[in-house]
Amino acid sequence: MGIDIEAGGRVKSKARVTKSENPYTRLLCKLYKFLARRTDSKFNKVILKRLNMTRKNKPPLSLQKLAKLMAGKDGKIAVVVGPVTDDKRLYEVPKLSVCALRFTETARASILKAGGECLTFDKLAMRSPLGKGTVLLRGPVKARAAERHFGKA
Repeated sequence: MGIDIEAGGRVKSKARVTKSENPYTRLLCKLYKFLARRTDSKFNKVILKRLNMTRKNKPPLSLQKLAKLMAGKDGKIAVVVGPVTDDKRLYEVPKLSVCALRFTETARASILKAGGECLTFDKLAMRSPLGKGTVLLRGPVKARAAERHFGKA
């Protein structure tokens, strides 16, 4: 039995790697690639996959949605592979521990003002290398303005 060359041969699929020139993102990919390989934690594999996603697939998450999703999960760290943005509709921000790729200035200020903390992924890897005590969240991918024009003609 050989390889059916006419049918296209074997299909080799490789995991997507980031095209980002950002050295911080590249180092995070290296760190989580190591953690995904050396630990049995599925959390690290998911983080690595999301770090390597395109910018379109790393949508922002608003502070209001974050607060709503973290209600009743005291002491846990919210993990967002993407930016966290502020929401003016949220008057009282609860005390949250949030780990994200980036925070808008106002979002960071309101989290810190409420007594919460803003973590980076390297600090998260030091604090919780297996993802214990974390809640993995993501923003709405289909909420982009361009997404409105897709679908049936």
